[in-house]
Amino acid sequence: MPDLPAVSVRPGLPSEVRIFEVGPRDGLQNESAVLPAEVKVAFVERLAGAGLRTIEATSLVRPDRIPQLADAEQVLTALASRQLGEVDLPVLVPNLRGLERAVALGVEHIAIFGSATDTFARRNLNRGLEEQFAMFAPTVARAREAGLRVRAYVSMCFGDPWEGRVPVEKVVAVGNRLFDLGADELSIGDTIGVATPGHVHELVGAFVDAGLPVDRLALHLHDTYGQGLANAYAALEAGITTLDASAGGLGGCPFARGATGNLATEDLVWMLDGLGIATGVDLDALIATSRWLEGHLGRPSVSRVVRARAAAG
Repeated sequence: MPDLPAVSVRPGLPSEVRIFEVGPRDGLQNESAVLPAEVKVAFVERLAGAGLRTIEATSLVRPDRIPQLADAEQVLTALASRQLGEVDLPVLVPNLRGLERAVALGVEHIAIFGSATDTFARRNLNRGLEEQFAMFAPTVARAREAGLRVRAYVSMCFGDPWEGRVPVEKVVAVGNRLFDLGADELSIGDTIGVATPGHVHELVGAFVDAGLPVDRLALHLHDTYGQGLANAYAALEAGITTLDASAGGLGGCPFARGATGNLATEDLVWMLDGLGIATGVDLDALIATSRWLEGHLGRPSVSRVVRARAAAG
């Protein structure tokens, strides 16, 4: 019988957590292998079959910018014909042009990708910190006009490889601006994986003190320095109930040496299961999905849970 964590409920933690699965987009876009569209579609189907109900499907960016996701239209068209049940499939769009492509494809939930620092905004968006809001404004306005939900990512919220530690008040100010534009949800990104639990408490607390409802905040964690799960637990303590994660720990960060990728969904589910926190995710099915994907990527998963199960046979 496969190992399962012992359940011990801790007071003060949420009873349920929504996992925002980012493997098919944020994970695959950072992998060196370029998978066929049919494998990506099967990947999303398997994740849905494992019980994940929010799965970021792809990104509608220029193919030359992210060749790993150049087949976004093909993937989304194929997924539209699948019977996935009540599964939300957000799509990242870089600008108004990407949004119009999303609307034409019947997408109902989009995400934009901002920055808490000027240097990363210029490198990633070719816009300064202030200029990014002018770029996002028409995109969000058009999305809301079309009845789409809008998630806003903010990257480099805990540290930036060029600017160092990012002031908490600066991150909150950027988040406020994105909410003012019309975002429904804000994902706070530890892009290079340098956050620690105390820093997580400080930043989430600052957002709450600024009057932003904690139920509209999510945390996007990387495990570069092995702090991913500790930071996820701190987020739970701070009232966060949406956590981003990537099946098998897919992806990485090109701006951090030795970055091991996003927080692995399996590792997060193991911890949440042990805390008696409901996710709706079948851990065995999720592990099987990452084991299946290993064959297509040509490398083993970095998830500790996936590795442990593989070692156990």
